[in-house]
Amino acid sequence: MLDARRLADLESFVLDLNRASAEVILPLFRADHGLEDKGGAKGFDPVTAADRGAEAAIRKLIAERYPEHGVVGEEYGRERDDAEFVWVLDPVDGTRAFIAGLPVWTTLISLRHEGRPVLGSIGQPYIGEVFIGHAGGSRLVSRAGERALKTRTGVPLSDAIIHSTDPSSYFEPPERAVWRELNARAKLSRLGCDAYGYAMVAAGTVDLVAESRVCKCWDIEVAVPLIAGAGGAVSDWKGHEIGLDGGQIVMAGDQALLDEAVEILAAGAMPPS
Repeated sequence: MLDARRLADLESFVLDLNRASAEVILPLFRADHGLEDKGGAKGFDPVTAADRGAEAAIRKLIAERYPEHGVVGEEYGRERDDAEFVWVLDPVDGTRAFIAGLPVWTTLISLRHEGRPVLGSIGQPYIGEVFIGHAGGSRLVSRAGERALKTRTGVPLSDAIIHSTDPSSYFEPPERAVWRELNARAKLSRLGCDAYGYAMVAAGTVDLVAESRVCKCWDIEVAVPLIAGAGGAVSDWKGHEIGLDGGQIVMAGDQALLDEAVEILAAGAMPPS
């Protein structure tokens, strides 16, 4: 159990990590970002100098401040991932949006304590926002100051605004089938915002997000503490706690909406890819 003082120190450090990553990323946004395709025969999978440089900057600060901590990152892999504290990093989530010049990419930084995600942040430095939270509360830190985050509650699926990144590309046929049903029952759906959609659940403007089994731990772990701190709920598509290897995830403004969605999504539940 983390005491309040230690958690506050870690939360402050997460803001430092967001500032350090932003210093690397922002000069490359809508500029020469050094695009490479790491997908090969599997298909287009972009990575840029922003992805690699930001993760390197974050790792450097962690090593200096907390050398005993572990790190799991999309670009540079795993280091001491059995440590008491493990940082999970996606320096540019939404690289496709980044290379298209769309400001919905984010920097995802989460912290595990004894194997459970306890602190998470979603940063969008071009807009000037960091959504940060833990079970004790979530907040938005922006150029306008700070404010508490609160999910929208008491919303049935028939009145809900829902989001997913790209079901037509990322979902397998069973996943697409249940997404179509979820979409048909919802009031409105929006696509293409990657993890910025998670932040909007915490902010109370989107009611539910569902993402597929292609998600890795660095794509989704930030949602657990951030959404919980804002009053919402997160699970896999069967209603269980998400696994440390990633997989299908659903998050909602409250448990009732999550349960309603899981009744539909469970039919498309699949093992992590």
